[in-house]
Amino acid sequence: MNRTQLARLYRELLLDGFVPFWFKHGIDWEQGGVLSCMREDGTPVSGDKYIWSQARSVWTFSALYNRIERDPKFLDAARNSIRFLLAHGRDAQGRWVYHTSREGQVVEGPTSIYSDAFVTYGLGEYCRAVRDEALLETARTTLHEARARFESPDFHETAPYRLPPGRRNHGIPMIFLEVASEFAQTTGDVWAEQLAAECAGRVMKNFVRPERKLLLEFLSARYEELPPTEGTFVMPGHAIESMWFTMHWARRRGDLATVRSAAEVLRWHLEAGWDPEHGGIFLGIDAEGREPFLPHAEVKAWWPHTEALYALLLAWELTGAEWCREWYRKVHEWSFAHFPMPETGEWWQRLDRAGRRMTEVIALPVKDPFHLPRAAILAVQLLSREGGREL
Repeated sequence: MNRTQLARLYRELLLDGFVPFWFKHGIDWEQGGVLSCMREDGTPVSGDKYIWSQARSVWTFSALYNRIERDPKFLDAARNSIRFLLAHGRDAQGRWVYHTSREGQVVEGPTSIYSDAFVTYGLGEYCRAVRDEALLETARTTLHEARARFESPDFHETAPYRLPPGRRNHGIPMIFLEVASEFAQTTGDVWAEQLAAECAGRVMKNFVRPERKLLLEFLSARYEELPPTEGTFVMPGHAIESMWFTMHWARRRGDLATVRSAAEVLRWHLEAGWDPEHGGIFLGIDAEGREPFLPHAEVKAWWPHTEALYALLLAWELTGAEWCREWYRKVHEWSFAHFPMPETGEWWQRLDRAGRRMTEVIALPVKDPFHLPRAAILAVQLLSREGGREL
């Protein structure tokens, strides 16, 4: 496919697939927010609401409006989730909680810093469409307080997986690189730009291990390697996602050396994470060939593949390296052969190693309105630019 055809494919995936599915099955107009605890076909599992899913929906619906089509229904959906977040998403101390009932009663309190990250991300994107100083201040305060929390020595609030004492995980600097970088673009806040730079440095200078040609998910508090298998755990999809975050940040700064470095790290994880027998990207691998630290490592989940699709398009656009185009075609072919659900317009979230459908829950019982639409939104933006590289 050429750029125009690919842009059309991703646009149709959004407007003819994702949007009708979520407006039919996911939006809770009665109580606010989205009902993401569902089976693959949209059948509800429960009314429970994870705050990061609510916040992610704000980003997705706002980005659809800002970047794809200025349809007021997208802002209505974003506001519906913001309404729920502001009414029910914080505890008595103002901290963003992790999990509520459908009506908003707190089930689990502030056990995940990722709630804070995605609230900031979503509100920042919404405020690009509707400049709301009160919402921006909420996001700004959230980001400041989140930084103070994850810098504290006893920090462990990384649900769904609790961070053990004396550990640092890649997920924190990874997500706050993207969140702070995007928030800085929305607001012009210099401190947010500085936070993004700090997080990019932590990822590239600490978690990326050039001698291994891999990015490790867990290090000690001093950024030293830990014993196996915790210390040798690699999540290819996380590394791939982290590298396009880094490329976005470096591109804005005109830092072509970091763009090239991030693209090379992306390449490492496609080569290490690709299943040579069945195809597709493993959910987890071990840097030294052991049984991976976290369960379900052989699963082929949708999100590493959607992240790889966009990351490879971006790397091709920024570097022109032939391997980007070759890997894009390989990931595209496997993904579009296995994940789409023609009967719904959405994608299967998880497949077994051989690419067969599976129903076992991994981490959370949710189908989030996020990784697939975000990748498609960004791909449409990239592919629709004038003067881009032809595939």
